[in-house]
Amino acid sequence: MIERHSSIAHSAYHDLLRSLQDDAVSEIRGSPTRVERKGRVYWYDSYRVGSDVRKRYIGEDSEELRARIAAYETLKSATEARRKNRTRLVRLLRAEGFLSLDAATGGLLSAFAASGVFRLGGTVVGTHAFRLYEGELGVHMGVDMAAQTDDIDIASFTRLSLALEDTAAPPLESVFKDLAFSPQPSVQKGRTWRWKQSRGDTLVEFLTPSFDEKEGLQPLSALGVDAQALHHLNFLIAEPIKAAINYRSGVLVQIPQPERFAIHKLIVASRRRAGVDALKSEKDRRQAAFLIDVLADDRPDELKDAMEDAKSRGPKWRERISATLARMPKTAERLSRL
Repeated sequence: MIERHSSIAHSAYHDLLRSLQDDAVSEIRGSPTRVERKGRVYWYDSYRVGSDVRKRYIGEDSEELRARIAAYETLKSATEARRKNRTRLVRLLRAEGFLSLDAATGGLLSAFAASGVFRLGGTVVGTHAFRLYEGELGVHMGVDMAAQTDDIDIASFTRLSLALEDTAAPPLESVFKDLAFSPQPSVQKGRTWRWKQSRGDTLVEFLTPSFDEKEGLQPLSALGVDAQALHHLNFLIAEPIKAAINYRSGVLVQIPQPERFAIHKLIVASRRRAGVDALKSEKDRRQAAFLIDVLADDRPDELKDAMEDAKSRGPKWRERISATLARMPKTAERLSRL
């Protein structure tokens, strides 16, 4: 049975999220500049450093972002008041039973946000993204369903990373060094896509969609790292949404749309190696079943659209979804009634 958070808690989460998005725009130092590339519109903060004009990426054009940009001077004047209010909202969410992060993970994601990882297209995927649907959907998640993992997966599109013409600052190499992370060996010498913390078990991996037969390494120029290319990931991270982490006064990140996450879990569950990855496959199915139960009630149209999108991508996609649903008769039945 789905357990819902109170309306107060759900509202507090979205207040926290709005405040973090307001802060992201209040950091504008110069003039907001509109740039169009290949039919898409992006906003930059154009400012001078000596005789040079520099551009800092703000975000992709939307009605919501334009409204914030129009009010950025007002937003800037209330920065400290918003921070204090967010601290209060984080306390409220914890009191309401929202999942929280340990200090090490919270500190790492906060450092990523400060360097621009999520502003530059990075999207949290995996269990850490699943945990954040608690606020987006207003549902309680038990520890058995969303037990925190030491692995943190960040995904982004290679082409977007190149097109933005902006880079993380400070560089991620410096962030990792400050937090005692070291690069892990790779099959391609000199290219790093995995980083492990020396004083703990935290492992950070960077991922990107694969658009050909091979799943090799690809560069994420904006982040200054390489990423492991994976099939089906393009479906997962298309049009990600903003999310708030209730750590300190809040951290703004990106996560996949919940309906895409649910269908993607059906796909990857059947890609796991039999025996070796049995526990991971079971976890994939449990997370998919949970989200599908919630979304079938709350967002049936979005869930149906995501399923139709995935199935339209070819026979292999349909085969993987069907193979997983054959082991999930209740979930299959729910989807059939959309």
